[in-house]
Amino acid sequence: MQIAERIRADVTTAMKAGERERVQALRLVLSELQKAEKEGGADELAVLRRERKRRREAEEAYREAGRAELAAQEAQEAEIIEAYLPQELSDAELEALVEAGVQSTGASSPRDMGRVIKHVMEAAGGRADGKRVSTKVKEALS
Repeated sequence: MQIAERIRADVTTAMKAGERERVQALRLVLSELQKAEKEGGADELAVLRRERKRRREAEEAYREAGRAELAAQEAQEAEIIEAYLPQELSDAELEALVEAGVQSTGASSPRDMGRVIKHVMEAAGGRADGKRVSTKVKEALS
């Protein structure tokens, strides 16, 4: 629970600074982390990624509905969560992993995508979004 401890400390700091939106977002994330720990799924990074993804999807839905103020709030919460995640791989780094994955699995057609994606996701160590990996693997095998 290393990340949760950092978030707890940041909640206190944000409260003292009067950053109400930040406190609210951090408390929601902390709640999800605690819930995951109780359920036995203590992978903090997975919880943070899931929460970021929820915020990004909600932001997109609000933008499509013409609710810019709510979309901005969701975007801000996603950015707060991203600060606790490891930095995403660059396109060049991801392409190198995909190339290595294709070579090591012996993939030659789009039917081999699943094996390559699994290999790349393990090699990325949570630093790449599954959708991004899938797109790059598809491009490499096409």
